[in-house]
Amino acid sequence: MVRHFGVFKFKENTSTNQIDECFSVMKNMVGKIDGLLDMEHGSYDSDEGLDGGFTHGFIMTFDTLASRDAYLPHPIHEDVKAAVVPHLEDIIVFDFKV
Repeated sequence: MVRHFGVFKFKENTSTNQIDECFSVMKNMVGKIDGLLDMEHGSYDSDEGLDGGFTHGFIMTFDTLASRDAYLPHPIHEDVKAAVVPHLEDIIVFDFKV
């Protein structure tokens, strides 16, 4: 399995409804892109203070590296990026095998 992990720093003027919609369109990829098994997300929730200004995170689970690789240029993923990226000030994405 492969975990596709990311953190978002939304632009200051992004509303809560817009943030919710970003994650909704991301979650809707599950079941539409082969090998994308699950997607979880949430806002930063720690007193540790090591968020670096990032406010939200997500984890996607893929069955194989090949599925993750096919997801990256997938037209549905491209549509989701077009909907989400304009709201972001910064993003970090990190993948690892489990």
